[in-house]
Amino acid sequence: MAVKIQNQFGNIDISNDVIATVVGGAATEIFGIVGMASKNQIRDNLNEILKRDNYAKGVVVRQEDEGIAVDVYIIAGYGTKISEVCRNAQNKVKYNLETMLGVTAKSVNIIVQGVRVIGE
Repeated sequence: MAVKIQNQFGNIDISNDVIATVVGGAATEIFGIVGMASKNQIRDNLNEILKRDNYAKGVVVRQEDEGIAVDVYIIAGYGTKISEVCRNAQNKVKYNLETMLGVTAKSVNIIVQGVRVIGE
């Protein structure tokens, strides 16, 4: 599925993979997020073997009636305030989707899958 945008010049189709890449790039920039948790083991392990960057790792995009819903599975850093990290990630993801793609997300769900100690 894809998001369809129509303007005076024609139609724009934005695939879910592009949306997931933008979301993953925004989430990895947030202080306190040390990694993304995998939701599709086969695809993510293949990308690791091929040494490709995969910003869509841990991101699930769902099409709904009122817009899109985004689930982001993260690993938080030990010692950070998880509620603030999640709030910052939600705001950054919504902002990047609106400014880069012109897509408004109905919901951005941040799911903390684990906590990792950050080495000094």
